[in-house]
Amino acid sequence: MLASALITFREGLEAALIISIVLAVLQRVGRPQRSRPVWAGVLAATAVSLIAGLILNALGVALEGRAEEVFEGAAMLLAAGVLTWMIFWMQRQGSRIRAALEEDVRRAVRAGSGWALFSLAFFSVVREGIETVLFLTASAMSATAAQALTGGAIGLVTALLVGWLIFVAGKRLNVGLFFRVTSVLLILVAAGLVAHSVHELQEAALLPVVVEQVWDINPVLDESSVGGTILKALLGYNGNPSLLEVLFYAAFVVPVLLLSRGLGKMPRRQRQPAGGMVIEGR
Repeated sequence: MLASALITFREGLEAALIISIVLAVLQRVGRPQRSRPVWAGVLAATAVSLIAGLILNALGVALEGRAEEVFEGAAMLLAAGVLTWMIFWMQRQGSRIRAALEEDVRRAVRAGSGWALFSLAFFSVVREGIETVLFLTASAMSATAAQALTGGAIGLVTALLVGWLIFVAGKRLNVGLFFRVTSVLLILVAAGLVAHSVHELQEAALLPVVVEQVWDINPVLDESSVGGTILKALLGYNGNPSLLEVLFYAAFVVPVLLLSRGLGKMPRRQRQPAGGMVIEGR
């Protein structure tokens, strides 16, 4: 549940910040009435994301036995890959997003194009929505569907509330610090997905077991205990992992954390976006 909440909070806040910037620019140029296509784009993107989630869930339910294990392993690997790409993309492109958005909105307003505003909102939100659906699907495979959905709902509601406060109340948000901290946590979540994917592919006999258990510390910290559940959600904790699970976890998390740290050291700039909303960059 914690992993789902963290993922949807970050994804939801990204989408909320983008829409907040678009609406703030419309207010700044004296065209607040042009916000209707923006909200239409948000609603359409939300609907597409929900449909994608239903399709993925139906596919997972329909599969059984080895096919189900292969599907779960592949879905977790894909979610880990997309999650990692998202982190790196945001670290490299985050400082340019606001300026690009403002220019796109101004161009759409000058052209009087409601379709351009709709498309801008739709594609910005649907990307976050599809990513979130994929992550929640993978998360539900390592926990329960109820836990994944509950955590996702908590994270999304929190993100919407924070985004609303930023836009309406002009709250100060250090986006750079926020994304650096959540990036580290999400890298660990992705590493846990990789390790769990290895476990599923071993169950499907697509990967060798080699050593079934490198250690077994469940008597000390059981996976089903409160502490074990928290660690499993955030770090992919496994009390009795196989050798390949340990190797894949380490082979993923070490280079990705080092690369993320290197990107995080890039020069930071402070930007004053439209509408008085202050967003500090990396």
